[in-house]
This record gives sequence, structure tokens and C-alpha cells, in this order.
Amino acid sequence: QVRLVESGGGLVQPGGSLKLSCTASGFTFSNYYMHWYRQVPGQERALIATISPAGGSTTYVDSVKGRFTISRDNALDTMYLQMNNLRPTDTAVYYCKFGSTWGQGTQVTVSS
Repeated sequence: QVRLVESGGGLVQPGGSLKLSCTASGFTFSNYYMHWYRQVPGQERALIATISPAGGSTTYVDSVKGRFTISRDNALDTMYLQMNNLRPTDTAVYYCKFGSTWGQGTQVTVSS
């Protein structure tokens, strides 16, 4: 059974940082691309970052380029999203995704 569990969200001031984690189980994590999405209330989930199986290739949506870094540790079956210089517009529920499986999401709130 494929399972994804996100953690690391919280409340942070503008300009602050957070690091999200996504721990996977039920499949061979190191063989697959993984993705981070986010969803603002009233809007659809939007893809923000993707990482290749070995971690050597990453892509980002323009709004997070230069501020967010996606990474993975295949020995731990875990993917990360380092978020720096956070803005109020980054406030959302953040999800990791593999295939058709979503994690439960973790809330990130950027506010002073």
C-alpha cells in the first residue's frame, strides 16, 4: 500500500524558512519522480517542484525558483522541500505526490 506522510509545516514570518518532509512507503521510492504541490483555499492544487529518481534533475514553478529547493534521500525514502524567503502568498497546504497517491498535506502559513 502506497503511503505518503508530510511534516514540517507551521506558522512563519515573512522572510523566514521552513523545511518540509515527505516520507514514503509501499513502493520503491528511489525508482520514481516525486512532486510537491500546494493548494490555496478556493483554488486547485498546483505543481511547484519535481525531482528525478536519483535527485540529479529538479524543476520549479517560476514563483518559487531561487527560494525553494527540492531534494531527496533515497536511503530514507524521504523527499524534502526547503523553503526560504517565504512570502504571505506562499500560504497554502503543501502536498507530496507519487503517481495517483497524495499525502495528507501540511499547512504552511506565512504571516506577521
